[in-house]
Amino acid sequence: MMQPELFDFVPYVTDEEQEELETEFGSPSDYEDEECIDMTNWVKHGNRIS
Repeated sequence: MMQPELFDFVPYVTDEEQEELETEFGSPSDYEDEECIDMTNWVKHGNRIS
């Protein structure tokens, strides 16, 4: 679950923009499990993503 203060950094996306993104990249539910990396433990233990 995201911390509430992190929502300040998530930009607002209109329905039109979301549709364009899904057209270009697909929906997360379309990705195969092996295409995804679970970074939960990495971040929980203080490591940075970027």
